[in-house]
Amino acid sequence: MGGANGKSGHRVWRNARLATMAEGSAGLGIVEKGAIAACDGLILYAGAEADMPASVGQGAETADCSGRWITPGLIDCHTHLVYAGNRANEFEMRLAGATYEEVARAGGGIVSSVKSLRAASEDELVAETLPRLDALIAEGVTTVEIKSGYGLDAENEKKSLRAARRLASERPVTVRTTCLAAHALPPEAKADKDAFIDLVAGTILPQVAAEKLADAVDGFCEGIAFSPGQMARVFDKATALGLPVKLHADQLSNLHGAELAARYGALSADHLEYTDEEGAAAIAKAGTVATILPGAYYFIRETKKPPVDLFRRHGVKMAVATDSNPGTSPLTSLLLTMNMAATLFGMTVDECLAGITREAARALGLLEQTGTLEAGKSADLAIWDIERPAELVYRMGFNPLHARIWRGQ
Repeated sequence: MGGANGKSGHRVWRNARLATMAEGSAGLGIVEKGAIAACDGLILYAGAEADMPASVGQGAETADCSGRWITPGLIDCHTHLVYAGNRANEFEMRLAGATYEEVARAGGGIVSSVKSLRAASEDELVAETLPRLDALIAEGVTTVEIKSGYGLDAENEKKSLRAARRLASERPVTVRTTCLAAHALPPEAKADKDAFIDLVAGTILPQVAAEKLADAVDGFCEGIAFSPGQMARVFDKATALGLPVKLHADQLSNLHGAELAARYGALSADHLEYTDEEGAAAIAKAGTVATILPGAYYFIRETKKPPVDLFRRHGVKMAVATDSNPGTSPLTSLLLTMNMAATLFGMTVDECLAGITREAARALGLLEQTGTLEAGKSADLAIWDIERPAELVYRMGFNPLHARIWRGQ
């Protein structure tokens, strides 16, 4: 769950403006003349500098932030970061007018990523993924979720998850892994979806769980992927193995994936372009986070937007993530993702910023550990050269990160 052991000295960041994101606080939980104290990788105090107990700062190494803004470290809660090769050729084919089917017939689509991943060694996967991870880290990301789903058999799914776990020892970042074996049909399945779901539930998930390679289980519930009934079998097995679930739901059609996710108390339901009122009400009641993924919407030129107003009306918590993947969202910038969420989907600045901190932590089941600036949480911070938080959502292709702190360092 991260690089070095996370121990660090006693530090205080003072003369800062804080966006604490604390639940129940108005807006972004802003503290104008704020300070943060941390010791051994945990926040001891976050609030007004004038109110900080003297004992908390005693003997601490102090950094003057010169009025800069501090937010929680950013969290990318939905990525497919571990893959081999890329699919730029398919992008080119689509621009030249090829249909999805034509691309697939030419060996494209998820199956081409499966072929590439199966041919790559674990070391090669780690080496290929590090530059993508570094791009996220360079923008203040301190926690990233990484899904499998390009292996589609026991050995290659495990290889993918092991590579993802290894990234946490290569970089100072928290990695959460998700087993997405129910992502697509591998060529050897010969179009037999039920037999493949048997393999996922009967063989792949038990092995992944036994080797403690995944923190959660995900699936793709869609006409081109798996039915709600098939996904329910995967979720039943995940639940029996003690693993929380997430779901790619209602992206291209409404198969009532949001309601399925809610029924299993899923951490999150992701995409959700076609979710209806019943689906929104169900995830609100279940406490399932709606993860909004504008990158894929933009890249595959979708026209149906997720029902953000409906989610607001029902009090659904909304996270925002890159969905970084080679086929439909080759995106490694959470800052640009926020701009897309605001511009394309009408999300507010506050919703976008909460979506990549507090709500992203909630979508990973990590809200008790990170995602807000509060005592007792991990000292994961991003310090910004900005005048106001809206700049983080407003600018495109610009990175105002001054410093990134992970577990106090």
